[in-house]
Amino acid sequence: MMETRSVFFLAVLTALALAAFTPSVCPAAGYPDHNIQLIIPYVPGSTGDITARMLSEELEKILGTKIIPNNKPGASAVLGTVAAVRAKKDGYTLLYVGASALVYAPVSNPEIVHYDPFKDLEPLGFHYYFPQTIAVRSDAPWKTFPELIDYAKNNPRKLRVSTIGVGSTPHFMLEMIQGITGAQFTHVPFEGGESVMTALLGGHVEVTCDGLAKVKPHMDAGKMRVLLITNKMAAYPEFPTITELGYKQRLFATWFAMYATSGIPEEVKKVLIPAIERAVKITKPRVDRMGSITEYKSPAELKKMTDEEYKVAVEVAKNMGLRK
Repeated sequence: MMETRSVFFLAVLTALALAAFTPSVCPAAGYPDHNIQLIIPYVPGSTGDITARMLSEELEKILGTKIIPNNKPGASAVLGTVAAVRAKKDGYTLLYVGASALVYAPVSNPEIVHYDPFKDLEPLGFHYYFPQTIAVRSDAPWKTFPELIDYAKNNPRKLRVSTIGVGSTPHFMLEMIQGITGAQFTHVPFEGGESVMTALLGGHVEVTCDGLAKVKPHMDAGKMRVLLITNKMAAYPEFPTITELGYKQRLFATWFAMYATSGIPEEVKKVLIPAIERAVKITKPRVDRMGSITEYKSPAELKKMTDEEYKVAVEVAKNMGLRK
């Protein structure tokens, strides 16, 4: 009997010792072991949709699992962002989003934003800047940005300007331009995509405020003229920024980055963050050719940049009367 007890006691001690040196199994073990959903809060065919799919294709190869794009456009990318915020905190729902939903909609339309961009989302990596432009048709009478502003001042609200939606980065840029220059335009918001370009080409608006990547094909075809750009680009030295024209307040560019629901396991982040960094660098040649500036930023750098831009945007919005 004593020998039996000794054997049992020894077995228990052995089991406990083995357990102490055996790695614990966490919920993220083996991540990813099934498909990942990528929420894209932009219309199919838009620039944000195209580059999101570019990034997800490379991420698929790196992670070795299927990534399923899911377009959820609306309210300047707010609707899709809400869906991502409400997703399970397991790393199987990612969000490809940018400044519109994380900075400008919260600043200019806080009543429609039912999330905290700094607390409810986990930054995973910055993808690229999307320089914004002020563009007109090539047959428009305004050859320069100052000419356009002079006309708008003398003809308040006569010129219609298309953007991808209320609270979007282009909309905020338009409001900033009005506040900086004293000119007055009529804002014509769309749901995004090519409708903004179509409106200008069809004569439904006289001006568009949108990304260079979307304007570039029409510019190359001789149908559009760029009068202003947010970020100086070596490839287009002839495009002036607003500060080059003598104004002190710089304009912001649109940008895109990858996020997940806040609270995902650390083990998941350890897999996703280096994978996203690698995917961003692989997509750089293709994205830059679209007229953008690819520049990977870490989650910490992305968070700092967003915070700084948000604070500046709040102050600018107050000065323009967009926010109390």
